[in-house]
Amino acid sequence: MNICLVAGARPNFMKIAPIVRAIEARKAQEGLRAMIVHTGQHYDQNMSDTFFQDLGIPAPDHHLGAGSGSHAVQTAAVMVAFEQVCERDRPDMVVVVGDVNSTLACSVVAKKMQLAVSHVEAGLRSFDLSMPEEINRMVTDAITDLFFVTEPSGVDNLLREGKERDRIHFVGHVMIDNLLYQLDKLDEEVCSRFPSNRLKQQLGTYLFLTLHRPSNVDDPAAFARIAAALNTLAAAYPIVFPIHPRTRSRMEAFGIRFDERIVLLEPLGFMESLHLWKDAAAVLTDSGGLQEETTALGVPCITLRNNTERPITIEMGTNVLAGNTTEGILKAFERQMAGRGSAHHQVRRPPLWDGRAAERIVEVLAKRAK
Repeated sequence: MNICLVAGARPNFMKIAPIVRAIEARKAQEGLRAMIVHTGQHYDQNMSDTFFQDLGIPAPDHHLGAGSGSHAVQTAAVMVAFEQVCERDRPDMVVVVGDVNSTLACSVVAKKMQLAVSHVEAGLRSFDLSMPEEINRMVTDAITDLFFVTEPSGVDNLLREGKERDRIHFVGHVMIDNLLYQLDKLDEEVCSRFPSNRLKQQLGTYLFLTLHRPSNVDDPAAFARIAAALNTLAAAYPIVFPIHPRTRSRMEAFGIRFDERIVLLEPLGFMESLHLWKDAAAVLTDSGGLQEETTALGVPCITLRNNTERPITIEMGTNVLAGNTTEGILKAFERQMAGRGSAHHQVRRPPLWDGRAAERIVEVLAKRAK
């Protein structure tokens, strides 16, 4: 069975890596083969051979070089290039992950060519159609053959949408597989080589921040409200902020000013970022994945959004929605820190978030191949 795994950006590789490793572990007896396609949706100069070695996977078999652009331009570029790969290699299964434009593009191409599609992280719903990711999730799930689900809400959503129960597989979360895999490698020697290690030691107690969503950084008023909340919090806690280039450009364009106790860093690799946030007093983020990763390690999270497609993080008590108003963020932070003793370092992971999701996925694929 020739399994094509699609990744559009760096975080997608974190998700396909455990699946690739699980396929490699079983390829001799099951006749499975992994083919990795990097669509190039996001250019990343740091994705060297070392990056793939750290993930325990080979470099991609195909690089489509789609590049950036509007949603339509980018999606179309991925579709045209991926169609050529599928015509040449005719994979038995196309595996897409998450909710990026490449997820949508490659699933549509595969189905139009009568190829089977599996969606990893299927069934997640924010019920907010202003989010491009929500549209990608819904369209992909409308044409997917196998649904690999990370949390119970995903199963419920798919059943409510009329999907057959025998095509839905609650397997756990491959991103948590990767998190635990990388955590095992994060020893003192590795940490000492990170440029931010000295900063971490100097700060002691600190908050960790990520901020990149258009609804937060493209709107000057919203960005200013968030900055006001962060500057207030910085009076009590220094904040470590690896800032996305796009967020920095908006900050400069809008004249946003941060307190000197908010430390701006260049974007970090996965392991260095993990090294910082795992020991933070709390994480503030508008990321989807970081809501889940903090839940897995029991780190309090304040999500700067009004909704989440990952409700299990709220149910576990590690995450709280704050919106993007100054008052909302400060109240959510106060509420989360008041319950800190019950959340932080008392890890109670969601069901099946045990580092074996990829093994369960490959088990399903292997049975289908027989």
